[in-house]
Amino acid sequence: MTRVAIIEDDLPTSNQLAGWIAAARPGIQVDQWFNRDDAEAAIARERYDLVVLDIELGRERHAGVAIINAINKRHATPVLVVSAMPAAIYRSIMKALDAWDYLQKTTFEEADFIDTFLEILRAARDSKPAAAPASELAMDPLRQRTPTWRGQRINLPLTAQRILAALFERRGQVVSYEDLFEVVKSGRNRDNIRKHVSTIRDAFREIDPAFECIENIPMRGFRWTDQA
Repeated sequence: MTRVAIIEDDLPTSNQLAGWIAAARPGIQVDQWFNRDDAEAAIARERYDLVVLDIELGRERHAGVAIINAINKRHATPVLVVSAMPAAIYRSIMKALDAWDYLQKTTFEEADFIDTFLEILRAARDSKPAAAPASELAMDPLRQRTPTWRGQRINLPLTAQRILAALFERRGQVVSYEDLFEVVKSGRNRDNIRKHVSTIRDAFREIDPAFECIENIPMRGFRWTDQA
């Protein structure tokens, strides 16, 4: 059974969201939590398929930030933020915290919420992370989550993530400089690609000093090879 948590301190709003979900997808189990303590206890206890979350809970203006961090430490459950905080400011903040999407209260209708909710639920189910045979590297095909190496997050800028994805998707094959030019938005030259690859290697070696999965193929490009 699909399980969803709504974390919202305003009872009418919580009930409205729960009602919308029940009408759109009968059979989904919806748990409603109204404060940070109960929500964090539930997250530690249960495995949810999706969390709908307000940022401000009671007197805690940024309780939702702490809850997202708690979610990411455990299951990396998809989070849909529904908040009165201005989207122009908080959408980028929430995305940086790995929230999947952000809806600002009073600016959306039931159909907008349901469309977003169902799309996240569908994408989360369909996007099983691709992994190396030893399950060492895990990447989210939707690029909503940062990649992990042996269970630890790899700190990479977005362009480096795109290059890593291109190498990993074609692991065992040479990915040419020309192919890699297609995944960068600027600096389409070999020196720039080499700098990005160096950044990737350094990020991996912060976690694993023995990392040697990215091979330099002289004059051609790079290749991902799984470590023995």
